[in-house]
Amino acid sequence: MKLKDTRELFRNELYGLYDREEIDNFFYMLLQSYLGVKRLDLAIKPELSFAKEEQISILKALDSLKKHIPIQYILGETEFFGLSFKVSPSVLIPRPETEELIDWIINCHGNSNKQLRVLDIGTGSGCIAVSLAKKLPQAKVYALDVSEDAICVAKQNAELNHVEIEFIQADILNPKTWDLAFKELEFDIIVSNPPYVRKQEKSQMKDNVLMYEPHLALFVEDDDPLVFYKAIVQYAVDKLSQNGNLYFEINEYLGTPMTQLLYEYHFSDIELKQDVFKKDRMIKGTKTT
Repeated sequence: MKLKDTRELFRNELYGLYDREEIDNFFYMLLQSYLGVKRLDLAIKPELSFAKEEQISILKALDSLKKHIPIQYILGETEFFGLSFKVSPSVLIPRPETEELIDWIINCHGNSNKQLRVLDIGTGSGCIAVSLAKKLPQAKVYALDVSEDAICVAKQNAELNHVEIEFIQADILNPKTWDLAFKELEFDIIVSNPPYVRKQEKSQMKDNVLMYEPHLALFVEDDDPLVFYKAIVQYAVDKLSQNGNLYFEINEYLGTPMTQLLYEYHFSDIELKQDVFKKDRMIKGTKTT
């Protein structure tokens, strides 16, 4: 089968599930990953065709897309902050708004001459920890997650991107485990993108997220949406160095409660930051007492 005919098959089979541009992007991503064929190659050589084995792989991917399986899980990889990351259903697919959080941290600390200790809580794929280790060479980066499977993926990503990170499996919601790994350490930066989607917001989410991404890393109860933030703030009070910074990605609807939470724990220089879509998406505070 010719590649251009398969592209039309994708358009016909996925019509109504995704828009035309997204369908074409899926097709070209699969061509690049499976065949090493770029979009321009097909434009120059419209008569290119599949070998039988290659066609089977592409059609299997088409079937997965019809089931709403995210393209990143089909490929087993994604790009984030200019780096390559392996992903699996054990971890969330990294989002562009998290790139903005990392960029904020780098802009604030990239010129520091001191060796920084950085802790990423709820590391998932390791996208935050790996990106900071790559872009802040003066930093010693630690990463924590409750999921053994997630840590396994994150370790692969650290190796893939040639950075050294110390990974710890622990539950930030269980204070009894806090001192097991980091008993003698203080951190200059603590960062987290914890679960923050309230269950009442499920109706706003796409099927590919609800059906395939790990709910453990996504959802919190409606009556306690700040449960992870409270635990991390309490941890940071003890574990941040003087004038250390705490950074969060947050639910766009909870900017005011998050600001109040940091004030309650006597953080100063609190800054609520919007993303490119003008949504309250990030917050930072400084420990000064």
